[in-house]
Amino acid sequence: MKLPKRGVFQILLMLALGLILSVGLVQAQEDGEIPRAEIVNDEGGPVNITGEVTYTNLFFTLGVAQPVIITEDQAGFVDRNRYFLMPPESQTLGQITSDFYTSPFSYSLSLPQEPQGSYRDVDQDDEENLGVQVFAIAYWNNTFGDPFLEERDLYGGGWSTAYASTRISTDPDMDREIIGGKFLVYAPDDQQGFPSGFGEDGLLFTEDDPIVLLPQGYTIVDMDTDPFAFDRSRYPVIDLIEPERAALVDLSGLPYDEAFNELVDILSREYAFTEYKGIDWEALREEFLPRFEEAAATNNQRAYRLALRDFAWSIPDGHINAPIDITDFRQAAGGGIGIAIREVEDGRVIVNYLTEGSPAAEAGITLGTEILAINDTPIQEVIDNTRIWVTASTDHFRRLQQMRYASRFPIGTEVSVTFIDGDRGEITAEMEAVAEPESFSFSSFNRGRTGFELPVEYELLGSGYVHAKIFSFSDNSLLTVQLWERMMRNLNESNVAGLIIDMRQNGGGSGFLADQMAAYFFDEPLVLGNTARYSEERGEFYIDPEGEDRFYLPAEELRYHGPIAIIVGPNCLSACEFFSYAMTLQDRAAIVGHYPTGGLGGSVKDLLMPGNERFRYTIGRALDPAGEIHVEGIGIAPTVRIPVTEEILLTDGDPLLDAAMLALRDAANVEIEDGGDIAIGDTFLGMVEPGVVVQYTLAVSAGDLINIIVRSEDLNPLLAIYDTNGTLLLANDDLEGELTNDAGFKELSIPRDLILILEVTSANGRETGTFTISVEDAAE
Repeated sequence: MKLPKRGVFQILLMLALGLILSVGLVQAQEDGEIPRAEIVNDEGGPVNITGEVTYTNLFFTLGVAQPVIITEDQAGFVDRNRYFLMPPESQTLGQITSDFYTSPFSYSLSLPQEPQGSYRDVDQDDEENLGVQVFAIAYWNNTFGDPFLEERDLYGGGWSTAYASTRISTDPDMDREIIGGKFLVYAPDDQQGFPSGFGEDGLLFTEDDPIVLLPQGYTIVDMDTDPFAFDRSRYPVIDLIEPERAALVDLSGLPYDEAFNELVDILSREYAFTEYKGIDWEALREEFLPRFEEAAATNNQRAYRLALRDFAWSIPDGHINAPIDITDFRQAAGGGIGIAIREVEDGRVIVNYLTEGSPAAEAGITLGTEILAINDTPIQEVIDNTRIWVTASTDHFRRLQQMRYASRFPIGTEVSVTFIDGDRGEITAEMEAVAEPESFSFSSFNRGRTGFELPVEYELLGSGYVHAKIFSFSDNSLLTVQLWERMMRNLNESNVAGLIIDMRQNGGGSGFLADQMAAYFFDEPLVLGNTARYSEERGEFYIDPEGEDRFYLPAEELRYHGPIAIIVGPNCLSACEFFSYAMTLQDRAAIVGHYPTGGLGGSVKDLLMPGNERFRYTIGRALDPAGEIHVEGIGIAPTVRIPVTEEILLTDGDPLLDAAMLALRDAANVEIEDGGDIAIGDTFLGMVEPGVVVQYTLAVSAGDLINIIVRSEDLNPLLAIYDTNGTLLLANDDLEGELTNDAGFKELSIPRDLILILEVTSANGRETGTFTISVEDAAE
C-alpha cells in the first residue's frame, strides 16, 4: 500500500521526535540531570479509573463468588520476588459495575488521596530516595479471609500474569517479565524518578533504564509506546488484558475437517500424557479424518458430532470431554431388563439391584443371583466388550462403567439371560428390554445426588465422629471455604474424636482449592508436587521450578489435629484426587474404599469446535514432589481396602462408612481383648470400655446361614467381622430392620469354610458397658 507524501512526512517526523526525546533523555542523564516526564492530558492526575475486562476463557467464572478489581502493589515485580504479599492496606477495591458473568464486565475504581502501597526507589542513581508506589489494576477472586487478598488468594504471592493492566512476556528467557500495558504510579513529591523505557536489555527496573522525574501524585504510565507515555488524565480508562495463553481457542468457524485437523495438531503438541499413554495422533488422524471430511462434504452435523464423540472416546483419559448425542444414547441404552450387576471378589457376577415387576424379576432372578451369560455370550466377555458412554483413565473405572451398560439395550430388544437359580440350577430365560430407568439410576456413581447439596455438608454421628461430605471443588469457592472453616471451628470447640471425609461423589474442580482445604490438617507448608505444561516458546513440556504446589497454612485455630479417615471411590476425580493424595502425606489420614479413585491427574483446557461444541483435554501433567506421575491412570489407592463381597453389595447399610469409623478407632491404638472361640448356638456376655475391644473367633462352613447379634442396654455397640488376614468383611452399629442400638447381621450366607474374627466395641470408642453376643442358626 502506498502512502501519500504528507503521510510519509508525518511518520518520519514522529520517528525523529521520538529519537530526539530518547537521545535527550540519555544525554540529560549522562550530564547528571534527570529530565521531567513529558505529560499528556495534564489534568492533575487520576481520581477515578474505569475500564472493561473482556474474557473468553470458558473457566473464568467457575467457582467465583467474590470477584474484585484492585490496585495491585507491584513491589513484588520491582524486586522480582515471586512470593511478595501485597499489604492489605495497599489494595484499593474497585466496584464491578456490570454483570460479572457476562463478558465484558466493567469496573470503576476511585483512588485514595494517598495510597498505602510499598515505596520502591527505581531511578537507578545509587542514591537512597523514598521512591514511588507502583500499581497495576488487576482482577482477582477473593476466596479466603476478609475482603482483602491474602497469601492463599494470591496463590502464594508475586504479581499478576493475567487479567491485569500489564502485559507479560512469553519469552522463556523473560519468564513473568512485564513488557507492556499500563502502570498506575504514585509519587510523593516531584523529585522521584521512573523509567521512560525498557533500556537495551528489554527489562524494566534495571540499571540501563532511561529515567524521568514524575510530578507529585498519580500518573498513568503507558509502556506500549517508546518512550513511555505519561498520562495525567483525571478519569482515565484502563481495560484489563486477557493473555493469549488464557484466551479461548476458537475453531468454531472452520469446516468440520479443517477444525479436526487443527484439533489434532493442538493435541499432538499440548496434550499432557501422549508418551505416557502411547497415543499415536497421526494414526488417530488417519482413522477419523475421513468421517469429518464426509460430514463436511454433506454438511451433516450429526455425523460430525458422532465422529467427534468417537474420537474423544478413543483417548484413554477421563478428562477428555466431547458431545453426546442424546437421541443416540437413548436409542442404544434406554432399555433395560430390570437388573444392575457387579463383580465380587470370587469372580462371580451377581445381581445387586432388581426392579420390582421387571422382565428379570418375572423370569425368577432375585437379588444375589449369579449371571452366567447374556445372549449366549459368557458374562465376563459381555462386560469386556461393552461400550461405555464416558471416557476413562483407569481400568477399574472403565470396568465398573462396562458393568453398568452391559444390561442396557434398545427398547424392544429380545434378550436371553443365563443365570443360576438356587433350586433349579442353570436357567436361560428370554425377556424383552423395556423402558426401565430404575436399575440404570441405581448403578450411577452419583446415585442419591439431587443437585441441591451444599459444596460441604457435615453431621455428628451417633458414634461421636463427624461425617463430612465434599461434593465439589468447583462450586461457590467463598461458600465452600466458609462452610469448611465453620466445620473446623465446630470440630475444635467440641473436641470431636475423629473426622470422616466422604469424597465418593466429588467430580473435582479447582486443584488449588482442594490442596488448600487439605492444609487445614497440617502444621507444615508441605510441597505437594508440580505440573508440567507445554511451552510453545520452548517447544516442549516445561516444569517451572518456582511453580511448586504447596500448602499455604490457615490460622492455627482453624487447624484440626484429630484422626481422619477419607472415603474414596472411582467417582472421586481430578481435584478430589489431589485432596486425597495430600491427605496421604505424613500418613495424615486412612484412605478407605473398595477401589482407587478415578485416576484423572492433570489440569484441563476447553476449546471451541464447530457447532459450539466444547472439547476438553488435559494440558497439565500433575507430578508428585519426586517428579513422578502419581494420579493419572492410577488413582489414589485405599490404605484400608474393603473387598467387594456379596454381603457388602446386598447390605442396606454403608459398609465404607462403618469401615471408616473402625479406621478412626484403630488410630486410637486400642487394646484387643481375646474373648475366645464362639460357635453357632453360643451366647456370651462381655464388657468393653474406652480403648478396649473384644474379639471372638468363629469357625463356619460353606452353606451355613447364620445370625450374629450384639445387644446392650449400656452402650451403642459396633460389630466388625474380619477374616484371619485382618481384612474387614462387614461392620455396622445398627441391626438392620430394628429401631434399636443393637448391632449385627441376619441371615448371613457363608460361601465357603471360613474362620471369622468377630470384634465388639462401642460405636464411639468412649463408652463403658456390658453386651451379649449371639451366633444363631438362621436356617432353623
